[in-house]
Amino acid sequence: MDFMRKKTLDFAGLVVCIGLLFAFCTNLVHAKSEVEAQVSLSIALQDLPKEGQETYQLIRQGGPFRYEKDGVIFGNRERQLPQAKRGFYREYTVKTPGERSRGARRIVCGGEEPRIPKQCFYTQDHYASFREIVNTP
Repeated sequence: MDFMRKKTLDFAGLVVCIGLLFAFCTNLVHAKSEVEAQVSLSIALQDLPKEGQETYQLIRQGGPFRYEKDGVIFGNRERQLPQAKRGFYREYTVKTPGERSRGARRIVCGGEEPRIPKQCFYTQDHYASFREIVNTP
């Protein structure tokens, strides 16, 4: 009887270890691939919607912005963008034609100086996904 109980405990321990290992590996792969997938795509500045290009130009000029929340700190709570210290990212509204509210489109830029961002990202689905804005000639 002791032999059977020991074998059962050994097997249960093995199953738990395999389950924990699987969960750990899945979490690592999932977390990395989500961020990479969301930010690995880029969009050329000239391929942004007209309103996005206008917002980008306003960012570079320092405004004036239409919406009170434009230029506020973006916390990156969704962890879709590369990790940075608090205050690095700022968000700006991209007007959506026909939308009375701010809509879902935003540009989020990161850098020490808001008018000279190191990186900018465009989202058309309210932070569910991002595309890095590249300024190509």
